[in-house]
Amino acid sequence: MNIDFSADEQAFRQDVRAFLRDHLPSELSERIALGKRLSKEHQVQWMRILNRQGWLAPGWPVEFGGTGWTDVQKHIFDEECFAAGAPKVLSFGLKMVAPVIIKFGTAEQKAHFLPRILTCEDWWCQGYSEPGAGSDLSSLKTRAVREGDDYVVNGQKTWTTLAHFADWMFCLVRTDPEARQQRGISFLLIDMKTPGITVRPIITLDGEHEVNEVFFDNVRVPVTNLIGEENQGWTCAKYLLTHERTSIGGIAQNKALLGRLKRIASAELRNGRPLIEEPMFRAQVAEVEMQLMAAEMSSLRTLAATQNGDAPGAESSFLKIRGTEIRQAITYLISKAVGPYALPFIEDELGYGSEPLLYTDYSSAATYQYLDARKASIYGGANEIQKNIIAKMILEL
Repeated sequence: MNIDFSADEQAFRQDVRAFLRDHLPSELSERIALGKRLSKEHQVQWMRILNRQGWLAPGWPVEFGGTGWTDVQKHIFDEECFAAGAPKVLSFGLKMVAPVIIKFGTAEQKAHFLPRILTCEDWWCQGYSEPGAGSDLSSLKTRAVREGDDYVVNGQKTWTTLAHFADWMFCLVRTDPEARQQRGISFLLIDMKTPGITVRPIITLDGEHEVNEVFFDNVRVPVTNLIGEENQGWTCAKYLLTHERTSIGGIAQNKALLGRLKRIASAELRNGRPLIEEPMFRAQVAEVEMQLMAAEMSSLRTLAATQNGDAPGAESSFLKIRGTEIRQAITYLISKAVGPYALPFIEDELGYGSEPLLYTDYSSAATYQYLDARKASIYGGANEIQKNIIAKMILEL
């Protein structure tokens, strides 16, 4: 694979930079730079800007609103967005359930749900993990029993990101308790306004309300909201997870974080000497940068191999492992570079309207980012599970 970008790809990069310069609201990029919270309204604002440009769903087929970009162009776009401080586009609708609907959904499901994802009329969450079914997802217990034209759903989901904002959930449910684990699961789309759904917050170590518990008490879901065939939901789940794991690798995000690390470490400290001049710390930065460069090449090779529209294979597990480990290493080094200023975040600092109190940008969010990166090696399938997948599917152990 030629690792040099062509003249057309370089021109495309300049077009993306010009768009970001002209259309990315400074309020959003400043909040990203200072590590402050983004509200749902902030996220929707940016997604609608991208949709007006026709750039919100580059991974979709053109007939459904995709861009027709090559995989290299998608990589360049992500890289430039993170470098400019654009908000990360939420994956649940655009990159997770939409590909499943496109591949397995009916014409009516595609016509109804896909446009509403693009316009942000529907905000999605993922109903996969349960208290007794996390990494061992196929052991899930949430039941869906068919009664006429409805399924009646009972059970519980946990670690449900942004369920308190969501209009819809894509959910794995057990429709045949007698079948072996993977064969008795179905993939349902559930309206979160349906009676019988209760959402309870889980406050994480960093003080954030991002994840939730969701309870289903005799929730009626139309059979028309089934994606694919009954009891064949595991096929949809595997297809979705390969897309999610490749996305979690986050090469562009890690490159932006590495740039911030270098800026902080290169700042002149109060004793007059930048931390980057300290040999041991400089070696740590160089090591993580080399790991990131290698992961980027692997990511580009994987993307190049999927240009026929197929989902990435077990390689996505490798990208997920390396990407999350690199993110954890970078956020650790950022906290180390900030030193005593890397205290647990101050509420006002991550809120709305306050000016930065600390001497260097991003220091107010160092601990928040460090803690947030800890969970990246767990969600989307724990890294230990990904190693098992690699051993089985690639190494044939």
